Amino acid sequence: MSLDDLKKKIVTSPDGEQFEVNPMTDYFCTDRPEEVKPVKGILEKFYNWARSESIWILGFGTGCGAIEMRPLMTPRFDAYRYGIQWRPTPRQANMLIVSGYLSVKTLKRVIRVYEQMQNPKYVMGLGSCTINGGMYFDSYNTIKRLDYYLPVDVYVAGCMPRPEALIAGFEKLKQLIREGNAEGANDYANRFDWYKANQKAVILDWDMPDYNW
Repeated sequence: MSLDDLKKKIVTSPDGEQFEVNPMTDYFCTDRPEEVKPVKGILEKFYNWARSESIWILGFGTGCGAIEMRPLMTPRFDAYRYGIQWRPTPRQANMLIVSGYLSVKTLKRVIRVYEQMQNPKYVMGLGSCTINGGMYFDSYNTIKRLDYYLPVDVYVAGCMPRPEALIAGFEKLKQLIREGNAEGANDYANRFDWYKANQKAVILDWDMPDYNW
């Protein structure tokens, strides 16, 4: 997408009618994210149990971290027995795994992907690069801490973590979900201005709406 794609334009419909389209307002929802309130009593516990056993992953792999996710789909580790499977689009996933380092350019894509996911949703930072920049910590273009820009529910440390460590991270996340403590999406809604200020501080060529739902 170029800057020209975001400018107002005249579009002709199939029946010949012409009308103006503003991509910045017509193609995106401009509402802010909202906190999802839990329902009361045992019903919320049932919901959290079901959510913990239905982890549908969208992986954003920028480096060696993406390699560690693939063995989990093989018979040796068999992540499917834990209720975990991979999905191809943000609309189908409720968990975003960011693996490897992020640059300023890729951070913009990760933000758009996260905001297009439906609630409830969770984020896992996989590898040291998402915690402190890893071996690229002194690069001018490397994002040092992912949780300054998106809410991270679970970090899995290592360079890179083995598949067993990734499974342990899944189990920790499932525990947080069952306990009702995996509240990253609500934290993003409640501190939206803080997250957005951090994002815009590093993404200087901000050319998209504040909320990309």
